[in-house]
Amino acid sequence: MATPTAAGQIAVLLNPVAGRGRHAELLPGVLETLRGAGRQVCELAATSGDEAVAACRAAVADGAAALVAVGGDGTLHAALQAVAGTRVPLGVVPAGTGNDFVVDLGLPADPAAAAGAVAAALREGRTRSVDLARMSTVDGQVRWFGAVLAAGFDAIVNERANQMRFPRGPRRYDIAIVLELLRLRAREYTLRLDGVEHRVPAVLVAVGNTASYGGGMRICPAADPTDGLLDVVVGARMGRGTLMRIKPKLYQGTHVAHPLVTSYRASTVELSAEGITTYVDGERALPLPVTIQAVPRALTLLG
Repeated sequence: MATPTAAGQIAVLLNPVAGRGRHAELLPGVLETLRGAGRQVCELAATSGDEAVAACRAAVADGAAALVAVGGDGTLHAALQAVAGTRVPLGVVPAGTGNDFVVDLGLPADPAAAAGAVAAALREGRTRSVDLARMSTVDGQVRWFGAVLAAGFDAIVNERANQMRFPRGPRRYDIAIVLELLRLRAREYTLRLDGVEHRVPAVLVAVGNTASYGGGMRICPAADPTDGLLDVVVGARMGRGTLMRIKPKLYQGTHVAHPLVTSYRASTVELSAEGITTYVDGERALPLPVTIQAVPRALTLLG
């Protein structure tokens, strides 16, 4: 159920279990810091991702002066669906494990420092604008994202891990990696970049508004969320050994120098392949085919 938000209030979407709850004891102080900005604070009630999106959208529709997301990448992703393309500013207090979007934008990674920066920006009326990516399907589904869309090996691993019931926790992801490596094969992708078509067999495909995903892997190292463009990185047909040698290089972004990795840049990316469900900002998103557009200055940020 969405919580009614009075016009002019600061709506706060708070996820106390983000990052496996490692910042839960800091959350009361975060809320107190936000109240110190001189505005009433309304906490939004949500028990699922869909409820979180609905609560954020209702708060924006009710006239919230700002929306603040306190949590991990999933919490931020839910908030983006409500504020993208509006003039309602978003504040981010990272309390998750990855926080890639926050880090790439140069925002404070420490929750207490981030809350202080958001409160100061609220008091001073200080905002800045950055680009977002808007993805859509042929049947009209739309999803916004701030960081990276994964549509290759990493997306396939996530999909398998989410279908597994055992084991629980991070071990499930490790097992999914091993299982997918055993059946690794290049998929046939069609990329249309600003109208120019490329047909490529690939094992890695990522579309980035910012550089990083997965907790610091700089898959699209040259991505700039202020240039009105998307960076597309494609890893061509390769074996298990080559893939595993390339993967550690993602943390420095040096994988793009490998001869089997190609980088592109475009404002509109049409992407299709059989049997692939995309992941954006670490969240399960839409199945291919999708169209992704860079939308300049679609997000107003506090801080």
